[in-house]
Amino acid sequence: MRRDWHDIWGGAAMAAIGAAVAFYAMGQYEFGTLRRMGPGFFPTVLGALLAGLGLMIALPAWRRSGEARPFAAHEALAVLAAIALFGLGLQRLGLMPTTAVAVLVASLPAPRRGWRWRVMLAVAIAALTWLVFKEGLQMTMPVWPRLGT
Repeated sequence: MRRDWHDIWGGAAMAAIGAAVAFYAMGQYEFGTLRRMGPGFFPTVLGALLAGLGLMIALPAWRRSGEARPFAAHEALAVLAAIALFGLGLQRLGLMPTTAVAVLVASLPAPRRGWRWRVMLAVAIAALTWLVFKEGLQMTMPVWPRLGT
């Protein structure tokens, strides 16, 4: 029987990363309580949720047959480059431009051609990111580039 190796390995990777984050957060940060959450509360809970979701993907795939698919190297490289650009550019370029550039880079290998939809997507996601993180969660991060530094 051919197993669905893509879902098995993908789910296993998610479960391993989630478990590692949860265990690290439990060991390094105070968990707190529901009324007074500590700095380790969210990383522990989100890591455990990611581990659970990974298992929910990997375990059923063990009984399911799958077909071999090629590794999407261009798509993976674009997503990793977008994450790296976001991480490296956030403090200097600010939230809005960095988010827009990351979305544009991540959308490069998309089969749909054209630039208008990419720009509209980048603007929409940058605005949503600003709304959630700056306005909703009141996080302190630069929104626009720091000029003169």
